[in-house]
Amino acid sequence: MAPTIVLVHGAFADSASWAPVTRRLLDKSHTVRVPPVYNRSLADDAASIRRFTEQIDGPVLLVGHSYGGAVITVAGVAANVVGLVYIAGYALEEGESLGQLQGGFPDSDLAANLVYTPYPQADGTDGTDVSVDIAAFPSVFADGVDPDTAQVLAVSQRPLSAAAFGEGAAVAAWKSKPGWGIVSSADRTINPEVERFGYNRAGLKRIVEVDGAPHLIMHQNPDAVVALIEEALTEIN
Repeated sequence: MAPTIVLVHGAFADSASWAPVTRRLLDKSHTVRVPPVYNRSLADDAASIRRFTEQIDGPVLLVGHSYGGAVITVAGVAANVVGLVYIAGYALEEGESLGQLQGGFPDSDLAANLVYTPYPQADGTDGTDVSVDIAAFPSVFADGVDPDTAQVLAVSQRPLSAAAFGEGAAVAAWKSKPGWGIVSSADRTINPEVERFGYNRAGLKRIVEVDGAPHLIMHQNPDAVVALIEEALTEIN
């Protein structure tokens, strides 16, 4: 049975961020699912994706973009996951947080363009949502993307709770599952060195550098993303 491809979006985005890749994979007759990530905490988000994955009949290839890379690092221990693909994403070590991994490298342009707003939590206290300044979003997050599309994505962001930045990964699935990764060399959201370091530490089977690629490579160069996903499928099978 061919694996189901589960595309996991990151912070400041939603499932629609995968649309160009989703369309191409469907056109190639792959089985694809693109679940929501609620961006509340790494543990909760990973648990949600793991539960979603475990309800799929047969093997699953998890593909994570950006913060979605951290999510699949934890969710990927599900028994039916047969591989991990990181797209401009975070490959965390067990116990490591996003903040710790990023803290070892110079800040990207994202750091100066974040917006913090309160949101109500179930216990009655306020949490803090983090999003990208709408005016800066096209250049920082969606550089190279059609301007009209970038504008739509900017005003429809799914924020990430600030608490998620400091939360350590409970496990690192790349220690037991094969992995592949794309480094977006012109990424202004995540320092490309963060991507390279995480992928090399994880011992991914193949690391592809896409010259000039921005953070939202799924829109700017979806064919490169599809090519790596299909390479992973071929090697798994």
